[in-house]
Amino acid sequence: MPALKCKMCGGDLEIAQDTQICTCQYCGSTMTLPRLDDERRTALYDRASQFRQGSEFDRAMGVYESILAEDRTDAEAYWSLVLCKYGVVYVEDPGSRRRVPTCSRAQLTPIFADADYQTGLSYASAAAREIYIAQARQIDAIQQGILAVSAKEEPFDVFISYKETDELTGGRTPDSVIGQELYDELEEDGYKVFFSRVTLENALGSAYEPTIFAALQSARVMVVIGTKPEYFNATWVKNEWGRYLALIREGADKTLVPVFRNMSGYDLPPEFAHLQAQDMGKLGAMQDLVRGIRKLVPREAPASAAAPVHTAEIAPMLRRAYMCLGDADYDKAAEILDDVLNRDPENVRAYVGLLMAELHVRREEDLTSAPKELTEYGHFRHAYRFADEDYRKVLYTYNEQVVQGIQNRDLEKRYRQALRKKSEARNELGYRQAAALFFQLGEYKDSAQHAKGCRILADRAHEAEAAAVFTVPVQVQQQFQQAQDAISNSQLYQSIRNKNGGNNGGN
Repeated sequence: MPALKCKMCGGDLEIAQDTQICTCQYCGSTMTLPRLDDERRTALYDRASQFRQGSEFDRAMGVYESILAEDRTDAEAYWSLVLCKYGVVYVEDPGSRRRVPTCSRAQLTPIFADADYQTGLSYASAAAREIYIAQARQIDAIQQGILAVSAKEEPFDVFISYKETDELTGGRTPDSVIGQELYDELEEDGYKVFFSRVTLENALGSAYEPTIFAALQSARVMVVIGTKPEYFNATWVKNEWGRYLALIREGADKTLVPVFRNMSGYDLPPEFAHLQAQDMGKLGAMQDLVRGIRKLVPREAPASAAAPVHTAEIAPMLRRAYMCLGDADYDKAAEILDDVLNRDPENVRAYVGLLMAELHVRREEDLTSAPKELTEYGHFRHAYRFADEDYRKVLYTYNEQVVQGIQNRDLEKRYRQALRKKSEARNELGYRQAAALFFQLGEYKDSAQHAKGCRILADRAHEAEAAAVFTVPVQVQQQFQQAQDAISNSQLYQSIRNKNGGNNGGN
């Protein structure tokens, strides 16, 4: 049996022959196993696991994809891809001494809706499926916590990605100094900037991800700083810009700006080849960079004493806009609300009204029927940014209701699919697949009862199918007996004929 490392702690596993489940003797974790049918596959899994445990998730995903290229039915490879997508690394809990998951790549998509997760379940054995589902529930709980915290974070304008500490000297990198200068310039201009040295100063390690996730989602511009090629590819730096590029590929209106110094632009990561990079070694480079960011993320000039906000004018405009919303005249409402923002660019009610117009809802409370999370809409993020604490709670509740609605619709869709699968099942495999679908739904409606019933039907189908193999139908038995009788009669006739033929020959 080929050797394999524990994917939780990295210890050597003792694996019994033909088993799909194993418990690590070092950390006590029970885990699923891939099909270890050759040394090469085992080596690939160990290599990918090392990458993932080192938070090099993109490299790990590349290895798992190569495994799936050879075998599209490998459930463990699909599950491993899911772990990489959500940035899952298992660490030791100080209290229980057990290995628990941490997530450094939160996603808007719930893990149960992930395509690779669902595909992996379809190919997994019943025992492996139960472990995948249990671990997915742990990850989902962590992710929901991250999303809840990040929703309370004010939107960021700019994200500065860089390496803070040199691993050889233990000192601050030149990248950090450049980032500090850029941060100070932008903050002075009124921008909200994510700069880990300042932004995460008072946060513990476990609290980093909600803020990082919120910043990645909201920031219009990311500046990636590097003075050495290896700094650009440092684990956490690459984690940040890799996730940001993924958002851009998915259609987000964002811009990534690579900046470098004391190195050649040809040494930038190949993923930056299509981007306009900036050499910070040139005279006036910082001023040029700041000017470029101002163009990408324009700042509204603050209201001055010479140009005050006339509340007396704005209030009737807002009332008229909301009347238009009530009459479903969304274009007219949007026109009026845009005029309000030209006069008062931080007017929360105007941003909420524009969101209502965008979603074609007449009442504010109907925002809860949005097809996707409200945090994905720019008008919502602006409203949340400028709202007072009390109204932020209202907006947060709206978004939570949207999230819950999306999850409920997804559960109902999957529930109906499971019912259809059960009704169409005609054999053991069909019933087992239906049972797995119901099991994934947990306590939703009567899914647990359906899962149990499908497993019973699957067992019965198994017994019936096994019996059919060894039981010869009565009709077949009768036909066999008739054939045997015919053969016997034929043999008897031939014997008599031979005997008669012999007697005639003697006459």
